[in-house]
Amino acid sequence: MTQKNKTMIAPQFLSHYAHDVEHAIQTMMDERLHVVPEHLLHAMSYALLAGGKRVRPALVLACFKACGGTDETQAMQVAVSIECMHTYSLIHDDLPCMDDDDLRRGKATCHKQFDEMTAVLAGDALQALSFELLSSLQTSSDLRVDLLHRLSLAAGGQGMVGGQMMDMQADIHGVQNVLEVERIHIHKTGALIRYSCEAGAILAGADKEQLQACSRYGEAVGLLFQIADDILDATASSESLGKSAGKDETQGKATYVSLEGLQRAKELAQNMQDIALESCKTFGNQGQPLVQLAHYILERGQ
Repeated sequence: MTQKNKTMIAPQFLSHYAHDVEHAIQTMMDERLHVVPEHLLHAMSYALLAGGKRVRPALVLACFKACGGTDETQAMQVAVSIECMHTYSLIHDDLPCMDDDDLRRGKATCHKQFDEMTAVLAGDALQALSFELLSSLQTSSDLRVDLLHRLSLAAGGQGMVGGQMMDMQADIHGVQNVLEVERIHIHKTGALIRYSCEAGAILAGADKEQLQACSRYGEAVGLLFQIADDILDATASSESLGKSAGKDETQGKATYVSLEGLQRAKELAQNMQDIALESCKTFGNQGQPLVQLAHYILERGQ
């Protein structure tokens, strides 16, 4: 692990949004104290409040601002909704029948802290809660339906879950080239990141050019995020990652690093950053947080 990995600091806006999102999550869970079984709520809260950089919620809020949004109340509710969806996917991804991991965000995974049954149900509940939060937005019905439809596509069989299935099949049958790996991660990781960007733009009333720029940025950053993760898995320690390092190589998974080599993976990451930064030009100074985030994600893998 390089010194740069050790000393790199996240952009200030990311830490600010993470703090605000944590507060909103805690408030939202407190409101459910008397309507959700205590043990289930405890497991849901444990996973949701386990830390993390909150990149997806931050993308909602940053794109909302970049497109001229001002009142963050509804955008924060969408940000929390996405964090619920993302956390559900992490809980299920860590299960013994999936990636079988013991560590997430530097803490015991949900099924290790509780048990498998509780972890499955906590994930199920968080997925449903994500849609509940979207459906109760104080916006027009057309906008709510648009966001719900987009999230259904991004999170389901045509998006994140479909990508997870492709990934599992690839573990069994192998992959032939990096294009297959890219297809997996466009769905598994990229779909929800792209949705986060689009949702923020839609809430802000973005025009066609702004929405397209946010979508392009989300696609590029989604792949950049995954390439950086593959590089980190091959080069960083479990302590610095907050999850088990080196698992991809141990399990023989096809990654950008295993198929293309470390140097080529870094070049691909640079290409994705270039696309993301080009998209940011649409927003001028309002897009600076998005620029900072693209630099930060790339630096994670250097």
